[in-house]
Amino acid sequence: MARYMGRSWAGRMIPGRRPRSQRRERPEVAGRRARSRLSVRSVAGQVFVLQLVIVLLLGAAATVALVLQVRHDAAEEAQGRSLAVAETFAASPGIISALQSPDPTERLQPKAEAVRKKSNLDFVVVTDNEGIRITHPNPERIGQHFIGTIKPALAGRPVIETVQGTLGEVSQATVPVYDNHRHVLGLVSAGILVKKVSGLADRQLPLLIGAVLASFALATGGTGLVSRRLKRQTRGLDPVEMTQMYEHHDAVLHSVREGVLIVGGDGRLVLANDEASRLLDLPPRPEGRPVDDLGLEPHVADLLITRRVVTDEVVVAGDRLLAVNNRLTDRVGGPPGSVATLRDFTELRALSGRADVAQKRLKLLFDASVQIGTTLDVGRTAEELAQVAVDRFADYVTVDLAEPVLRGEEPLPVSGVEMVRAAVYGVRHDHPFYPVGEHFTFVASTPQAWGYGSGRPVVETDLAAAPGWQAQDRERTANIIEHGVRSLVTVPLRARGVLLGMVNFWRMKEREPFEDEEVSLAEELASHAAVCIDNARRYTREHTMAVTLQHSLLPRALPAQNALDVAFRYLPAESGVGGDWFDVIPLPGARVALVVGDVVGHGLHAAATMGRLRTAVHNFSTLDLPPDEILSHLDDLIARIDQDESPHSLERIGGLEAAGESIIGATCLYAIYDPVTRSCTMARAGHPPPAVVSPDGSVEFPDLPAGPPLGLGGLPFETAEFELAENSNVVLYTDGLIEDRRREIDTGLELLRDALSHPGRSPEQICTHVLDEMLPTTPSDDIALIAARTRVLGADRVVAWEVASDPAVVAEVRAGVLRQLEEWDLEECAFTAELVLSELITNAIRHATGPIRVQVLRDRSLICEVSDTSSTSPHLRYATTTDEGGRGLFLVAQFAERWGTRYTSSGKVIWAELALP
Repeated sequence: MARYMGRSWAGRMIPGRRPRSQRRERPEVAGRRARSRLSVRSVAGQVFVLQLVIVLLLGAAATVALVLQVRHDAAEEAQGRSLAVAETFAASPGIISALQSPDPTERLQPKAEAVRKKSNLDFVVVTDNEGIRITHPNPERIGQHFIGTIKPALAGRPVIETVQGTLGEVSQATVPVYDNHRHVLGLVSAGILVKKVSGLADRQLPLLIGAVLASFALATGGTGLVSRRLKRQTRGLDPVEMTQMYEHHDAVLHSVREGVLIVGGDGRLVLANDEASRLLDLPPRPEGRPVDDLGLEPHVADLLITRRVVTDEVVVAGDRLLAVNNRLTDRVGGPPGSVATLRDFTELRALSGRADVAQKRLKLLFDASVQIGTTLDVGRTAEELAQVAVDRFADYVTVDLAEPVLRGEEPLPVSGVEMVRAAVYGVRHDHPFYPVGEHFTFVASTPQAWGYGSGRPVVETDLAAAPGWQAQDRERTANIIEHGVRSLVTVPLRARGVLLGMVNFWRMKEREPFEDEEVSLAEELASHAAVCIDNARRYTREHTMAVTLQHSLLPRALPAQNALDVAFRYLPAESGVGGDWFDVIPLPGARVALVVGDVVGHGLHAAATMGRLRTAVHNFSTLDLPPDEILSHLDDLIARIDQDESPHSLERIGGLEAAGESIIGATCLYAIYDPVTRSCTMARAGHPPPAVVSPDGSVEFPDLPAGPPLGLGGLPFETAEFELAENSNVVLYTDGLIEDRRREIDTGLELLRDALSHPGRSPEQICTHVLDEMLPTTPSDDIALIAARTRVLGADRVVAWEVASDPAVVAEVRAGVLRQLEEWDLEECAFTAELVLSELITNAIRHATGPIRVQVLRDRSLICEVSDTSSTSPHLRYATTTDEGGRGLFLVAQFAERWGTRYTSSGKVIWAELALP
């Protein structure tokens, strides 16, 4: 039988009854009731007197405590602030030098006044070690003795005191000022007037008095509210009416076949009828106890306490299924709490169980769609499949992939394919399965082999009784059974018609074995994972192809040359290949060209474009053009490539469509170093500037005109020429080295400067140290780096003559060349050199104007150069039998390994290289 905690609840539960508090009363009755509320004998009057006494006592005690506490706290706060300001000023920079200066007042007075105003103190005074004021808010007091105790401060101890000073009674703190040898140079005193401290307490008294008066007013109003509240509690009902209401209420509650629970605003049970006690199995006399202490299931107790409005919500309570309706009692002005009704729907429990299982499976599939395939790595995707299924569907998951899949290839659709364990994950780490990376082949009798051959899932409910599965590896399968593994579901991983491998779901003995209806869930998981693994496989294949193409397009070895010691590094990005490239190109005259560039974008298209640009750079370099002209030709080439591959191009060859990807542009830096003159000529197109490391370790970024990136067109490129000391290092790089998501380009350049500023390093050491210091954790772009140390072709290996435009002097030049070749022990090539130089000098005298210069260099070959001021280039031709001339250059081409012409700012140079014996 239900029991009630208070009749006020019963009075509020009778609908349709008009309370007496809402009925009309005669005026004289209402007046008597109003006067009785203030009677001392009434409850309201007694409460009023008690509240008045309490307010007066609390007000008096608070006034005394406030005055004492405020004055004490204000005094302590003032002393603490004075001491802090004095110590801070005494330790401030420059005070020691100011005290030791000829006029310390001039330097310290402004500072002391500034500190006093900012700290809201009344004075900050500096004295010497004899107590004579150096600063004071009143300048007339400067030079007089300080008022206060200074001996402890001179001894090194701060002094806090209250004295009668020049400004009145003050609370002050005095601290010493030490020099660098811990000798006291002077004192600093800071303080505040006592009357200010006392005034803080006085300003609080009006507030306190106002609070007491407000409390008195609230007590008076509260008494009236209590009186009205007492009248409202009974709803104007007399005892007879309340008894009738209780009887009717009790009859209704215990006659209905529906549980009724009333919970108060404090979480305690107010009322429970017999049906509610039966359905929830409540303990005897539950009224008045907290709902949490009634032994209810957590979700049921939470529903009753949280005041959540629900309608026909199905909850499980023990072995019953209940439909719960919960409503708040204070929606129309009632007391805080809630009323819940319960109906028994146990027959729906089976349906609820199936719905719960379906919900869990849907949640698992949803999580799998989010958590599987987060990367394009085959192994990582297999691990994600294993992790998402463990514990919610299986105790262990193993993923076996055909060996070609890990390389990005498609496995052959035949049985006996070599498998690789790609992932193992389970509830315990000490599993008995094949480890990750193990290579094996499924035995024909195993369910995995049957499923791989048929493309269908296989269920083994009892592995201990499955001889076909045990034939795979009897020792290991015995360990698996001993480990407690009971059942298996193996499902093929098939995507886009390609069979990639098998996924195996294992359950321990503690769980129910796999059933046929669970196979569909395993297939859903495997299907989604197979698509993700196939995407990763395709990406692996394309990435491998792109990396292979990129490496095939980059230089595999450095050419032989004597002008530079070169080291290089190339690091591709982790995600996709880019279009970065570099080159070291030997040029005529023992010169060497250094090239570094970067094509915008990533992937096969960028790598292929990089190869085209690198080939073009080699072709333009054979023409021996200056850097700015080479960049201009590259700019035209990029523009043509972009135009030809544009989707809007009207003409197509053989019906081929455009790739749909255009080149936005590229950057490039081209530098030529001459070991004879030690000059380095550079030009760049939108590329980061090079770094030049002097032999002493200093690093400079030459002021090289930037130029627009290749492909934009419209603007010319400019060159800059620098003279480099021997053993200098020239460092060229791409933007992947200095740019990063977490830093700006300027920061990267400074980091590069710090990494290069070490003298005596070889190019190999420079490349290693720079990458160790600056390589990002996960490079998002390719990095190309070249370090080249300059050499000089000494005077003992170079000889030059100035030749007049007279054929008679040719013999003298030939004789000089022969003597020089004898000194170099190159008599074997003297005849060839004499013939080649004779033809080149004769042509220059005959066809050119101005001074002629002959230069012979001994490098890896014998280099003969003839320069003049003409810009006309000779051409090789075949003379007929009747021609008297025209055979000179033909003879030069026959005897020389290479020959050619390069143009300079003052003319041209015709050169020929002869092989050394």
